[in-house]
Amino acid sequence: MSGHNKWSTIKRKKEKTDAARGKVFTKWIREIMIAARQGGGNPEGNTRLRMAISGAKSVNMPNDNIKRAIAKGTGEGGGAAFEEVIYEGYGPGGAAIYVYGTTDNKNRTAADIRHVFSKHGGNLGETGCVAWMFEPKGLITVDASQYDEDTVMSATLDLGADDMQTVEDLYEIYCSTDMIEDIKKGLEAAGIHIKSAEMTRVPQSTIKLDEKDQERILKLLDRLDELDDVSDVYNNIDW
Repeated sequence: MSGHNKWSTIKRKKEKTDAARGKVFTKWIREIMIAARQGGGNPEGNTRLRMAISGAKSVNMPNDNIKRAIAKGTGEGGGAAFEEVIYEGYGPGGAAIYVYGTTDNKNRTAADIRHVFSKHGGNLGETGCVAWMFEPKGLITVDASQYDEDTVMSATLDLGADDMQTVEDLYEIYCSTDMIEDIKKGLEAAGIHIKSAEMTRVPQSTIKLDEKDQERILKLLDRLDELDDVSDVYNNIDW
């Protein structure tokens, strides 16, 4: 699962700035709106909404913002209607790139993403060209400074997690998408506080790039991530 860890670390460092935190808020507000529109505004009966609210709270989003996003999603609060979009392509060195976003204008978003790919040595591909390389997974993070690694590892494996890695200041716990809530609840019951819990995509295989292509693709990933309509960017690079 090493294909995205360096990029995840870079994103976390960026998110410490005010501008990046604003983008993270936008990501979760849109996700809450889409989840509420698709499954209703009651989180008890809407797993996706429950996950989105958890994600929003993990970045300290105020409850009022969350309530307004739910209201907009259910049509009570007005505002633009957002929909999910997925773009797939290849970067320098043939690396696979999977882009997930939300937008209220698909033509604008497609043009923006196509421009970034072409400007930074990539090629936007057809639907399905790389999606098969990325397996949907649940991702739970725990503050590594607060808990012993063996304790967390033992608890996660007992609960049915697939894998755990230490990445800088976090334990990253991976599981099947249908297990994420059970494992989250199990860890909390064991006294282990969850920093975040969300859905992710993990490359089933990775590729090596030379230093030049790594530098080029980091610029491509960075520019994609800066787009307002882009929520997540995945790659299959073994950094």
